[in-house]
Amino acid sequence: MKILVTESIAKDAIQYLLDQGFEVEEYLGHKQEEIEQYIKGFDALIVRSATKVNEALLANADCLKVVGRAGNGIDNIDVKACTAKGVVAVNTPTANIMAAGELAVAHAFAIFRNICAANHGVHTDDFRRGNWIGNELEGKTAGIIGLGRIGSIVARKLKGIGMTVIAYDPHIPQEKFDSCGVRKCAELDDLLKEADLITIHTPKNKETYNIIAKEQLNKCKDGVRIVNAARGGLINEADLAEALKSGKVAAAAIDVFDVEPSYNKEPGSQNFKNVLIDAPNCTITPHLGASTFEANHNVGAQVTELVAKVLKGELVAAINMPTFTGDMATIKPYTALAEKLGKLYFQAEKTPVRKVEVTYSGELASQDTGLITLSLLKGMLVGMGNSHVSYVNTEAAINECGIEVVEKKESKVEKYNNLIGVKFFTDDNRELELDGTVFGKDTLVLVTFFGYEMNVEITDTIIAMQNDDVPGVIGKIATLLGNHNINIASMHWGRKNDGTGAKKAQSFVATEQKVSPEIIEELSKVDCINRISLLQFDD
Repeated sequence: MKILVTESIAKDAIQYLLDQGFEVEEYLGHKQEEIEQYIKGFDALIVRSATKVNEALLANADCLKVVGRAGNGIDNIDVKACTAKGVVAVNTPTANIMAAGELAVAHAFAIFRNICAANHGVHTDDFRRGNWIGNELEGKTAGIIGLGRIGSIVARKLKGIGMTVIAYDPHIPQEKFDSCGVRKCAELDDLLKEADLITIHTPKNKETYNIIAKEQLNKCKDGVRIVNAARGGLINEADLAEALKSGKVAAAAIDVFDVEPSYNKEPGSQNFKNVLIDAPNCTITPHLGASTFEANHNVGAQVTELVAKVLKGELVAAINMPTFTGDMATIKPYTALAEKLGKLYFQAEKTPVRKVEVTYSGELASQDTGLITLSLLKGMLVGMGNSHVSYVNTEAAINECGIEVVEKKESKVEKYNNLIGVKFFTDDNRELELDGTVFGKDTLVLVTFFGYEMNVEITDTIIAMQNDDVPGVIGKIATLLGNHNINIASMHWGRKNDGTGAKKAQSFVATEQKVSPEIIEELSKVDCINRISLLQFDD
């Protein structure tokens, strides 16, 4: 599979992908329009903040399965369009948070102590230190807009240097403010009128775009200092430039622009203009929030690992998938079980399904089960022949098939700690049920199969047979498989009366080798075998 990397990540991260057997092409420094045309034929795309994963790019992405954002934000990724296209979108929300937080604090020191201006003066033969008298941060009030992962780091560090820290974030509970030792502002205006330093750490969306503009600046203290090392567009750049010129804002530090320049072009070829570049007392850095060796390594390592897992068909925590509050390693065995139950139905039964009812019993009943249900539906779609389905477009594909999905939860269950029960309502008005559980850490076990009680581990290759419950059947099956050099790994069977007095048995024979359709055809002709299916789960 081919992976396109349009913005620089650590070399060891690139090597990781190569070692995993992927083809990797670095396509750096190119215009958006060029990337949109070049994306054809690539299975994965890795970006940072400049490349826009938009509808135009996705329209040309004929093979794209996953896009990885090496960093925290996703404002350059059209998540809705990715979902419609069936493209998994992943990011690395914690890989560079320390780097981003430390840069904001560094900018605060720089603009309080005029460090950048003094440095420039010295390098132009001006040593008049009286021109760059600054202010101390200790004892001042820092106002943080956005108390998420990065905002919390900034709060901790600013408190450590003796600042009083207040914050505004309508989406964060009071407990988080208390644990950070930060006073909560009920309204943004409360923060604006009190803060000597304002630093912004929110995502960029409709709610936060231009959250600081002329109206808000006029409510600030005279001589306030402002830092934006989060996302361009959170501050109205023209309004901030005017406030800097008037002196309302004493100084500002900006790491991001609303419209970003190219970060790979040589000096003299940029042709980038922004009103803040010529504004007084404005320190500007070229989007250095994640530019540390540590963060570069972390984002590269994390995004390449996620992209590789998606390309291998593994489940990961993606932006455009149902949320799960627990540990992914804990839920993975159950998503694997659910997907196999979905695949099993259409390998053992050909009748179309009009409704699926999923029941979670035991400890699972108190968990987020959206991903598990999604895995079941994905397995069904694969069993129906939809080889292009992914976790992100499964729900839409099931809706297109007209299949109703019902999810239930029951806290009580007999025999097992957890149980996934799936009832398939068929077009010919039958109800067929499969139940499964997980033993130990990751042993997937089928406990009910269309009315038969079982206890069979779901392995890569299983022959499922319904036969008359008479002596000698298993011996005939074993002999035939042995003649084809097929080794039996395990055998399981269940029994029931079909209601007419005739006894039936359901046998599951797990084999160490793959079994061809021709062998299945031979087995179907053995006396007393009424029905046979080949169940394969090794893809």
